[in-house]
Amino acid sequence: MTADARTGAGDTAAAPRETVDETRRQAEEPAPGSAAERAQMREAWRALSVVSLASIFSGMAGSALNVALPTVVRHFDASATAASWILLAFMLANTVLMIFFGRLADMFGRRSMYLMGLATFTLASFLSGLAPNAWTLVGLRVLQAAGAAMLLTNSAAIVTAAFPRHRLGQGMGIYLASFSVAQLLGPTVGGVLAEHAGWRWVFWYNVPIGLICLAWGAWALPRVARTGQRQGIDIPGNLLVLVALGSGLAALSQATTLGWTSWLVIGGLVVFVLGMPLFVLFERRVAHPLVDMTLFRSRPFALGLLASFLNATSAAGVLLLFSLYFQAVKGEDAFSAGMRVLPLAVATLLFSSTSGLLQRRISPRGLAVVGNLCTGAGLVVLGWAVAADAGYVAIASGLVLAGAGSGLFMPSNTTALMGEIPHERLGIANAMRLMLQQSGFVVGTAIVLSVLTAPLVPELRQYAFAGTLSDISGSGLDDLLLGYRWTLLTMLTLSLATTVTSLAARHATIKRFRAEVSPPGGPASGG
Repeated sequence: MTADARTGAGDTAAAPRETVDETRRQAEEPAPGSAAERAQMREAWRALSVVSLASIFSGMAGSALNVALPTVVRHFDASATAASWILLAFMLANTVLMIFFGRLADMFGRRSMYLMGLATFTLASFLSGLAPNAWTLVGLRVLQAAGAAMLLTNSAAIVTAAFPRHRLGQGMGIYLASFSVAQLLGPTVGGVLAEHAGWRWVFWYNVPIGLICLAWGAWALPRVARTGQRQGIDIPGNLLVLVALGSGLAALSQATTLGWTSWLVIGGLVVFVLGMPLFVLFERRVAHPLVDMTLFRSRPFALGLLASFLNATSAAGVLLLFSLYFQAVKGEDAFSAGMRVLPLAVATLLFSSTSGLLQRRISPRGLAVVGNLCTGAGLVVLGWAVAADAGYVAIASGLVLAGAGSGLFMPSNTTALMGEIPHERLGIANAMRLMLQQSGFVVGTAIVLSVLTAPLVPELRQYAFAGTLSDISGSGLDDLLLGYRWTLLTMLTLSLATTVTSLAARHATIKRFRAEVSPPGGPASGG
């Protein structure tokens, strides 16, 4: 483990307290191989089983809907705008609620917040299957997103707190591999249910799984004693980030549909541009801030967060993009499309599961860079395959490369970020990581939905989302393929930016390590 994973914030004012906290935390951990460590690991594996099962359960909901979206759109005869918001409403609400629930978890306990999230997500899934129209479904997806935010905010923090530091990479790799399992199962389950059981079961199958997760979590998650210290809730900060971030993401998602000159788009961007600096200034002065700004004093942590955002933006739309490709361009049904995108999930699962072992030989920051390069290579292959109509083997190869990149990057970057955070700040730090990552997913999905359909005339866009464009218009299909090329080029540009940022984070980590191991007043040691 590098020194980056052993210290807190990077400034001299904050470092002493956080270094002491981290040293104490390491000293309290049982010795490797001891009976106490075996007992801790049994509890850690139980906690990991709850978190992983719930991550599969909640993650499948998104990947299944990506494949089943054309079926839902056809059932409601939904407009292109409504079709977009069935996906974006969940992502947007999930993103802006992350930090709020992260703060509540630090105050009132991660276990209680996690179980409440399971109950909320399960209830929202049941109600979503009863939705009478597309816009009601959009509203229920917001409730589902609130439950998912409670889960996601606490998952990595629960894993980080449960595992000894020398086993954290293994636990984090398995936890993040659960999302790959969700990607693996979700498209198949979504395709089968959409074709044979009806769109409502794309939501209803979550209910029995959610109840099982809730019962298992109530038994298996450890009860952690509270410190008794209750900080206030930063209500103005919550409102500022909700309005500013929500307005910006909503404006980006609708820029192509409404046009960049629309007063709604311009207004949303203006609110974001003015609101976020105001939020930062406010958080630096409030007694109990929503976001702990001192964490950004660590250059590796700040660059790691930025890399997480850019990676999510560049890779977010691959599954959706090619689920639609096989239906809207190739004219296949939902089940066949789900089967054809499986190489993406399989590769992500395999490489995410083995990332913990790879981190024993390659530093987490270095492995994150390798993941970025794999994602970029996958996007190049996918762009070439679509442009040249190269066939399924070429597309599958690109999906494997992109999946391998995500599988390597996410556990490695998360381990590097979470491993350097003091225990009492895990909840808010993880919420910040997830908020930026989820913001990347929202922006990435908005880019995919907007750029993809930009060459189409407005009246044909809903047929692209319904998966029936190949039956409606030959010229429209040519325009859609142009949109695919534009979209993949945009994603590749973002992937290259991610690689540069990850390299900068690795360089900052090495530089800080050399500064820490150099003798006082002496030259920095090599490393």
